[in-house]
Amino acid sequence: MGGQQFLHIWEKIRALLHRGRMGATGAGRNGRLDAATLRLLVEGVLATEETELSCDECFEELDRFAELVLAGREIPEAMRLVQAHLERCGDCREEFEALLAALRHLSSSE
Repeated sequence: MGGQQFLHIWEKIRALLHRGRMGATGAGRNGRLDAATLRLLVEGVLATEETELSCDECFEELDRFAELVLAGREIPEAMRLVQAHLERCGDCREEFEALLAALRHLSSSE
């Protein structure tokens, strides 16, 4: 593995840790990662794509994406990155599901 590839992977691992996907657990008293956390980090890195949205970028598009889903419309290519992010990010998926529930409630009460 070359130096650039290692730095790229390391940056992705740092981003996963920063996003809180690993939670507060996973590091022992000595600060080392346990095997399960390390496995989750590696799986997260391997699941990343060349082009991805950050959580903030995904959040910016959630309302438009939710409207498409509620209308039963096909997801356009431009919104596929939002869909991919929601498949990988539990926090954003929770926000999306809450938004969908609220929109469904509003539309049923009209």
